[in-house]
Amino acid sequence: MSERIVIDPITRIEGHLRVEAAIENGKIKDAYSSGTMVRGIENIVRDRDPRDAWVFVGRVCGVCTSIHSLCSVRAVENALGISVPPNAEMVRNIMEAVLYMHDHTVHFYQLHALDWVDIVSGLKADPKAAALLAQQLSPWPKNTEGYFTEMQNKLKKFVASGQLGIFANGYWGHPAYKLTPEQNLIATIHYLEALEWQKEIVKVHAVFGGKNPHPNFLVGGMPCSIDLNEANAINAERLALVKQKLQEGKDFIDQVYIPDLLMIAGVYKNEWSKIGGGVSNYLSYGDFPLHGYAGVEDYMSPRGIVLDRDLSKVHPVDANSPEEIKEYIYHSWYKYTEGDKAGLHPYEGETNLEYTGPKPPYKHLNVDDKYSWIKTPRWKGHAMEVGPLARLVVAYAAGKEPQKTAVDNVLKALDLPASALFSTLGRTAARGIETQLVAQWSLEFFDQLMKNLENGDSRMANPVMWENENWPKQAQGVGLCEAPRGALAHFAVIENNRMKNYQMVVPTTWNASPRDENGNLSPYESALIGTPIHDANQPLEILRTIHSFDPCLACAVHLYDEEGKYVHQMDTF
Repeated sequence: MSERIVIDPITRIEGHLRVEAAIENGKIKDAYSSGTMVRGIENIVRDRDPRDAWVFVGRVCGVCTSIHSLCSVRAVENALGISVPPNAEMVRNIMEAVLYMHDHTVHFYQLHALDWVDIVSGLKADPKAAALLAQQLSPWPKNTEGYFTEMQNKLKKFVASGQLGIFANGYWGHPAYKLTPEQNLIATIHYLEALEWQKEIVKVHAVFGGKNPHPNFLVGGMPCSIDLNEANAINAERLALVKQKLQEGKDFIDQVYIPDLLMIAGVYKNEWSKIGGGVSNYLSYGDFPLHGYAGVEDYMSPRGIVLDRDLSKVHPVDANSPEEIKEYIYHSWYKYTEGDKAGLHPYEGETNLEYTGPKPPYKHLNVDDKYSWIKTPRWKGHAMEVGPLARLVVAYAAGKEPQKTAVDNVLKALDLPASALFSTLGRTAARGIETQLVAQWSLEFFDQLMKNLENGDSRMANPVMWENENWPKQAQGVGLCEAPRGALAHFAVIENNRMKNYQMVVPTTWNASPRDENGNLSPYESALIGTPIHDANQPLEILRTIHSFDPCLACAVHLYDEEGKYVHQMDTF
């Protein structure tokens, strides 16, 4: 007989996610992922000026800040046939690279590390031994006995006060934690350092986009001027600050994040390189263009699909094709004009809310019926995983460098086969590998920007199609990006200079969606099947796999009841 447990909400994510898992003989037999937030931003954008859409859609999330705005301007530019100047392309690439660096590093420490790191154990560590170990792993200058002793004493006082604060409600002492006290202390101290570091790297967004979060964008380019000698423009001093922050970010990633990742992975690799693989199909739209959005063959991160984990072939993907990407609502709280079994390409997509679930609070979802606010996207009927792992799998299969060598080097360092990529640990490692690559790319993008400027090209926008009297009566376009969490697409249908329809298929839509009409599981649900659970009351193992995807359901409006009270559940049955 199976036991059904509920985690609601899953914490240390963006947005609100509920997971129900049936446990039998100590392992997960079945799992259900429910997005408990409803997104209506598509309806808010409808009938607005397409040049303004980026402002609204950028606000659907404060964490993936900037990527939705970038995706939106790409959609409108694609619809209207606008190409952006090389400088704008490099600035966009730099800002996106900074987003990756910030987002991935914060995810590893603030959202995911505590699934592997026992904070309380670190209080028992020998600071001298911890510092010596850290010095063997990395030349980071703060890896000293004095600094580790000082930080450990601060942690001890924090804990002794009885107020664990950000470390409250952890499963400390759980037998699934395997790090030594010294390893736990290293990771905990670097967790705190990452909190300080993350506020520095985003200053790059403030330079180019005016602020962070939600920096400014522009259809046709970027809304900033660069003049090396002008005090009121982005001048030589501000550009020097950008390069400084990019280099500091690369140093932190190389000397703190990656050594910690390899240290933790080395301890957990035997078990967790075999758990959490989930679906066997991977989708990447590709990103970081070098010669225009249309020049897909020159993207730093390639576009394509890998099916059935077959690394010998990369399949093409065409987001414009009505036969490729479709969204279904068989288990989702929406209604389509053509009925629940219809699959709609996003150009024809509908956002008609229809909640038919139980009235909160409730014990269990009716998983035979509709049970999520997330639609179910499919590529030619296939469930697809998206995210850093998918990007590296596609790049690896394509023989793309430097990705292939970077993956091979990490597999060699951990003494693991390529099949280990398809796991919870592989997903976590892929995010770190990608972060290190992108940190290097950010400096290359900066150098290219400076070369353009030195050659006398200061253009930041293409104004040719800015005036809407030049627009066709009808147009449609898709903006494709690789958000930190995976494949992101914005579909814009423009008619009479207004947004007639707007649909977004976001990474967590692919990963966290409910099963389809045929019972085929999506990535979250599939990845949990077979996971061993030591203690159903402390389901740490579920958090490890779910967090490895870095869930983000914040592309939504929070759900309230008829009295205006925020609706959520926090019970474990």
